[in-house]
Amino acid sequence: MLTVTSVNVNGLRAAAKKGFVEWLAGTSADAICLQEVRAEESQLPAEVRAPEGWFTAHAPAAAKGRAGVSLYTRREPDQVRVGFGSSEFDAAGRYIEADLPGVTVASLYLPSGEVGTERQDEKLRFMGEFLPYLKELRQRAAADGREVVVCGDWNIAHREADLKNWKANRKNAGFLPEERAWLTRVFDEARYVDVVRTLHPDQEGPYSWWSYRGRAFDNDSGWRIDYQVATPGLADRAVKAYVERAATHAERWSDHAPVTAVYQL
Repeated sequence: MLTVTSVNVNGLRAAAKKGFVEWLAGTSADAICLQEVRAEESQLPAEVRAPEGWFTAHAPAAAKGRAGVSLYTRREPDQVRVGFGSSEFDAAGRYIEADLPGVTVASLYLPSGEVGTERQDEKLRFMGEFLPYLKELRQRAAADGREVVVCGDWNIAHREADLKNWKANRKNAGFLPEERAWLTRVFDEARYVDVVRTLHPDQEGPYSWWSYRGRAFDNDSGWRIDYQVATPGLADRAVKAYVERAATHAERWSDHAPVTAVYQL
């Protein structure tokens, strides 16, 4: 069995003080993908920089205090790669991947965007470069007899079932028609599979992000923007997928919740 968890920690140093360390000590995951770490490796406390029993790889952003992705694995990866060959984004703390036996596990933090700003232009540029890479990654892995799972904060709700208030968000970043169409291309054209949606085809959500504003968490008024996107061979072996939603608002250590999938290899 291979258990993979993905979570946007919303600042790892802050999350470590609010419950991440305890969560890490109790998880059964074999691989963990973190996003929005927002720290240089030297700034992280030892218990999250290099926790006992884990091999860690950190890819901070060149812009201090922004983005940042990390991978934690129970066994030492055969190889770790930062970025995907992009002159603009490889130093932006947006992507890291590691080769484990038979499977490549990647952590992705896709730009969030904001309509009418440079942030949205940045998001579109990233998407434009990343889709061809996903195709290349799948082809390269297939040639090596490997599977792939790209985990992370994709910052796009694909379907109406993926956010509570979809009608009010049709013109907002994260649910724009062009963003949703791009994610459809990831599934149809690049031939990856949305693991959680495949295992929960008729469910609203399960949501993985809730605003800190108002009572969004208490009302489960959230977005499903954190995905495990796998090659078909691995997705077919997924036996369980779920969101580790905190029991109460006070017990949250991020505005995202961990998304976990179990694969029978």
